[in-house]
Amino acid sequence: MSARGRCARLLPSELNKVCPERGDEPATHPRKMSDFEVVPNLQQSSSSVSRSRRKAHFPAGSNEKENLISWIPENIRKKECTYFVESSQTSDSGRIVCECGYLREQHLDDAAKPPIFLGKEWDPSRHIQEMPTDAFGDIRFTGLGQKTGKYVRVSSDTPPRVIYHLMTQHWGLDPPNLLISVTGGAKNFVMKPRLKNIFRQGLVKVAQTTGAWIITGGSHAGVMKQVGEAVRDFLLSCSHKEGEIVTIGIATWGTVYNRESLVCPMGGFPAEYMLDEENQGSLSCLDSNHSHFILVDDGTHGRYGVEIPLRTRLEKFISEQTKVKGGVAIKIPIVCVVLEGGPGTLDTIYNAITHGTPCVIVEGSGRVADVIAQVANLPVAQITIALIQRKLSVLFHDTYELFTESKLVEWTKKIQDIVRSRQLLTIFREGKYGQQDVDVAILQALFKASRNQDHFGRENWDHQLKLAVAWNRVDIARSEIFTDDHDWKPSDLHPVMAAALISNKPEFVKLFLEQGVRLKDFVTWDTLVYLYDNLAPSCLFHSKLQKVLLEEREHTAGSKTPRLQMHHVSQVLRELLGCSTQPLYPKPKHTERPRLSIPVPHLKLNVQGSSLRSLYKRSPGRVTFTMDPVRDLLIWAVVQNRRELAEIIWAQSQDCMAAALACSKILKELAKEEEDTDTTDDMLALAEEYEHKAIGVFTDCYRKDEERAQKLLTRVSEAWGKTTCLQLALEAKSMNFVSHGGVQAFLTKVWWGKLSVDSGLWRVITCMLFFPLLYTNLITFSREKRLQPMGCLARLRAFFTAPVVIFLMNTLSYFTFLLLFAYVLMVDFQPTPSWREYLIYFWLFSLVCEETRQLLYDPDGLGVVKMASLYIKDFWNKLDICAILVFIAGLTCRLIPSTLYPGRIILSLAFIIFCLRLMHIFTVSRTLGPKIIIVKRMMKDVFFFLFLLAVWVVSFGVAKQAILIHNEERVEWLFRGVVYHSYLTIFGQIPSYIDGVNFNIDQCSPNGTDPYKPKCPETNGDNKTPIFPEWLTVILLCLYLLFTNILLLNLLIAMFNYTFQQVQEHTDQIWKFQRHDLIQEYHGRPPAPPPLILLSHLQLLLRRGLLRQPATHHKLKEKLEKNEEAALLSWEMYLKESYLQHQQCQEKQNTEQMIRDIAQRVDVLAELLDLDRVKRTGVVEQRLGSLEDQVHQSAQALRWMMQALRGNGFSSAEDVPPMGSSKALDTKEIALEGRPQESQPPCHVLARNLLYPGSHTLRFPVPDEKVPWEVDFPLYDPPAYSAEHKDMAVQDPFSLSLESLLKINYNTMDGLIDRQSFHGLYAVQDGLPLNPMGRTGLRGRGRLHCFGPNHALHPVVTRWRRNLDGSIIRKSLKKMLEVLVAQYPLSDVWALPGGSLEPGETLPLKLKWILRREFWPQFQNLLKQGTEVHRGYLDDPRNTDNAWVETVAISVHFDTSNDVEMKRLNSFLQGCDPELCIRWQVLDKRIPLHANHKELLHKVSTLLGAYY
Repeated sequence: MSARGRCARLLPSELNKVCPERGDEPATHPRKMSDFEVVPNLQQSSSSVSRSRRKAHFPAGSNEKENLISWIPENIRKKECTYFVESSQTSDSGRIVCECGYLREQHLDDAAKPPIFLGKEWDPSRHIQEMPTDAFGDIRFTGLGQKTGKYVRVSSDTPPRVIYHLMTQHWGLDPPNLLISVTGGAKNFVMKPRLKNIFRQGLVKVAQTTGAWIITGGSHAGVMKQVGEAVRDFLLSCSHKEGEIVTIGIATWGTVYNRESLVCPMGGFPAEYMLDEENQGSLSCLDSNHSHFILVDDGTHGRYGVEIPLRTRLEKFISEQTKVKGGVAIKIPIVCVVLEGGPGTLDTIYNAITHGTPCVIVEGSGRVADVIAQVANLPVAQITIALIQRKLSVLFHDTYELFTESKLVEWTKKIQDIVRSRQLLTIFREGKYGQQDVDVAILQALFKASRNQDHFGRENWDHQLKLAVAWNRVDIARSEIFTDDHDWKPSDLHPVMAAALISNKPEFVKLFLEQGVRLKDFVTWDTLVYLYDNLAPSCLFHSKLQKVLLEEREHTAGSKTPRLQMHHVSQVLRELLGCSTQPLYPKPKHTERPRLSIPVPHLKLNVQGSSLRSLYKRSPGRVTFTMDPVRDLLIWAVVQNRRELAEIIWAQSQDCMAAALACSKILKELAKEEEDTDTTDDMLALAEEYEHKAIGVFTDCYRKDEERAQKLLTRVSEAWGKTTCLQLALEAKSMNFVSHGGVQAFLTKVWWGKLSVDSGLWRVITCMLFFPLLYTNLITFSREKRLQPMGCLARLRAFFTAPVVIFLMNTLSYFTFLLLFAYVLMVDFQPTPSWREYLIYFWLFSLVCEETRQLLYDPDGLGVVKMASLYIKDFWNKLDICAILVFIAGLTCRLIPSTLYPGRIILSLAFIIFCLRLMHIFTVSRTLGPKIIIVKRMMKDVFFFLFLLAVWVVSFGVAKQAILIHNEERVEWLFRGVVYHSYLTIFGQIPSYIDGVNFNIDQCSPNGTDPYKPKCPETNGDNKTPIFPEWLTVILLCLYLLFTNILLLNLLIAMFNYTFQQVQEHTDQIWKFQRHDLIQEYHGRPPAPPPLILLSHLQLLLRRGLLRQPATHHKLKEKLEKNEEAALLSWEMYLKESYLQHQQCQEKQNTEQMIRDIAQRVDVLAELLDLDRVKRTGVVEQRLGSLEDQVHQSAQALRWMMQALRGNGFSSAEDVPPMGSSKALDTKEIALEGRPQESQPPCHVLARNLLYPGSHTLRFPVPDEKVPWEVDFPLYDPPAYSAEHKDMAVQDPFSLSLESLLKINYNTMDGLIDRQSFHGLYAVQDGLPLNPMGRTGLRGRGRLHCFGPNHALHPVVTRWRRNLDGSIIRKSLKKMLEVLVAQYPLSDVWALPGGSLEPGETLPLKLKWILRREFWPQFQNLLKQGTEVHRGYLDDPRNTDNAWVETVAISVHFDTSNDVEMKRLNSFLQGCDPELCIRWQVLDKRIPLHANHKELLHKVSTLLGAYY
């Protein structure tokens, strides 16, 4: 403790001991809290502090740490005692302490020197000053590993916004979705093990699922310890990603044991804290399982409860903040959870209920919680002082003697008020009514409070739905919100639907779809822009969109990034889907700006600066809906890799097969660019899943109808960019889909054209060579199979336009070309070209023309550049270009006489390339096609293998050349010695001279002068014997052969084997996939083979160039009629539903799923058995209670009989046996708990609120049974309060002196003041009138201006609620009313247009504010014509024992909508004071008015027979 006083005057050397990582402490000067009210650095620091995640501690030298060190001392203060005054009490060690509780040495040096200006008595307001705090940073609990939290010491007068700013900006906490304030016993108490487990699991679950903050007292005892252990158990059982629960402990600094270790003026990073329960004494240790600590300092030591006011203010401030979660802006809700507790806990519950905070009381935890839980179901009239006394004697048996009679009265009054607000009170009973989870009880408490809260229209339902979406609790939404109590319109759910989509809550999206949300109405152009505007920044698609926007800004030379539009999205999507698709969202004209118009009342939605509410408030004539809303949402979900959301949306799609294939393509393309490997794997897995979906749907379609299924493959999908399912599958490289039997059957059908598929290949070749055989039955056609005979020309045309025939003719033509080419090269290559050679040139020219046609063929309008890039990507096209270019080069050389021979060489190389082109022809073969694929894969292996081989070849070659031969300068012989000979050595051609045995001087040139012989190795003087180290060369040769022949070549064989095995498994799929390219090529190829193909090219040129006829598209596409397409898609959607149902059945039949289902059923059965046991126990208790009740009644009857007999002298009093027992009475009270019978309170309630409105005066607590003046209440000693109204012309005297009171004439007209009561004569005692309704707990006149009755007038102006057509709206068969209400300046609530009558006036002043002066007489006439519904006492919070409000309520009803007086009234209302708010509001029991005004409305609705 001693460090507390010294820390403020530490020397630099001492400071380094406390905070070794810090230097000298800067000079600080005490400042008043008023200097910090503005919080100067709030805005400056927010931009520099990261809010992404809270960190365990700041790294040394980080910007966050420096910001914190500079910001906290400037904005957060502590309190120090500056004047030492000896206290009559001593410390635990018997030493003298100050009135503040600290020792003399714990004060500042000048605190013990009393200045003259200070008084002799210790005054906290004068002798405690604020100065910059000296304890903040990271707290680490010694001996508990690396568990680190945040802490700060704050003054008790710190503004809550400063603390909230610290938590959200500097500590990096995200604003909560829910605030859970846990209160209760501060000392350790015993809970039932089962109840303890249920509480811990439920509390952590609700915090973890909703993103809540848990606020406790922070000490390691009582309920705080229970919460800490619950969080600890959760952290130990979950992953690091899930284990982030914010648990904030708000404790008193002066009661924290071992707090000197937290003092460090420059911040502790971290501060080591020792948890020592054994030596803490009357103080308390901090709980190690809390994540953040706010230590409240008022300058005193050892005084508990200092933190309660600041905690209350902080909780209230947080609950007033707006949190944007998942696109839904809600005020942060707060709930109070109570376990056990004593008097302080009761005050906390009472204050929470008073401020409208719902409370959850855990029954069975003990003391206060059990007292409230046991009487919560009783009528308030049965909660008496005697009942509370008995409860306290049982539950507070250790401290019951401390309860005085006045304390019992106060507890009874507070408990009555708590129970009276049943809508804010939820009792959690273990196993009762099926309630098993605390988290459900907490959330239901919030919903119950919201549902019973006063509101306009449907505000509370919207609020409840926003809470459920923010918490992601779809189970609560199903059970509490979407019930029969409220009818939801689909349009009302559109904003929360968008919020659920953005925040990735698929269960809510599914729920909204079940509730009738139609995607066709929901998805509009602006909705899509809004959704794409709110993509997650970490999403790859988001970065690609930003790149497109930046490129557009560069092209337009603008300084501002353009706003995102859907054509930007379309640009990125076309990159992902491939160029075969048209833009999904065309760029709109500048004059056309699509808007959205869907009304969304009473919802405020906001995400990342864009207001969704403003999105839904557009002009009704400018709505633009998209062509396929399901497609748009599906793309939006898929590009973000949201599996569950995309699956729900895909299940709604109509063009489902194309959608699945497009999703697969998008995901595969995104996976190529994704840097995160985990995300890449997820994307590829999801892409494969969608491919399987497409296969599953197509399989069902193909089984039902082959022809319609094949139409689905080639149908042009307008929704997906005018492409087809087959084209999407090819773009996505969906080999499994393309290799499907149905797809292959379709390709085979296309391959054979109009020929019958079962026609043999030999028959086709025979007819191709001898075409007159076509007119025989050797070849059959598909039309003839359908009994549709064909003509001669039709048969001829159908045969020669079939792709298989075109392929065979081109193959025959190509073989002829190669044979002719080979003949010319080997036999007929003359200086002057022969006719055969010219024929080859002509043939090649036709091939060049065909390649040019393929290059320029652009059916999709992609452009020449894009078509050229697509053409070059094909390997066989590259081979064709290479062969043609080499041939042209050889032809050029061949035509020049001087280069005739080089030309022949180049043409020979071209022949090789043309021969390699034959492999493309062989791909059509089921046998050779897969082998060609394997060869292509192995060529890649050889390419990489050559890098390894080159290392060994070059290393051995260079070493061998350097050892054997000296200074070989001929480059060609260097290459031979280093590379060529080394390479041949691998295959056994070992140089003869390498070992010196077979050396022959005649086979080499000694000086290297002979160009046809290599240079001789190093020899002796006579050039006969080599002198190089033969042993070394032999060793090198052996090692070289070992590694190359044995190691590398076997490695190559192993690579080939692996590739073969890998490809062989999927060879069939790969061949089927690549087979399409060949079929597609010959499907659109001219029928004539080269060189006759030039005729087709000439025809095409004439049609396109001269006749300007459009090109005929030969792609496998089919544009269907609208009716046919709609029927086909409906059929596909029907089979998709069948497929999904089949998948669900398979999942249920899965063994693992069955085991999980059985385990779940066993758990449910165990819970039901447990509930049954509890219910049976309850039934037995009820029977016993009923039996005891009967015994009690019999005992009373016997007692009455005995008293009657004794009164008649039949017996003496001494012989009377004792009858009845107090235990039976207790049991009777307990039994009554299950039968609540709430009736109208017999006495005023609002007039007995403990805190008098507009003041700090507390009433004397008056329980219901002590309200009547006739009931004796000896303890009754109410305080006196009379406010002085400077604006009142006439008011009674301020003081209660008898002299001034005797001047007042009661029960008559006292001048202009009417002191007559509507209830007759009232009693006057000691010069003061007595409230005719009984005690209120306060004497004087309060804020009223007169003693006795204060008269008021409340007109209730109503009209029928009508539809647009003028008909009256009904609810529950009753007409609905609208009532005129007003909100006056400086008031937060609405009220009826009326109020207190000034002396001598006929209209209230507040009513005159509403109406213009010229309408006052007319309104008085309306009042005279109206119906009086109430005349008498009004239960008003301002009432006292001696002053009260009496009012006259008059109903003014306009029965017709054309009422002249009503129209005149409306016109005069429009010209009233602009500071007033006036509105016609639907009348029901939830209208947010004063409680006493709602009673008047109830009477009016009863009078008119209207709905209430």
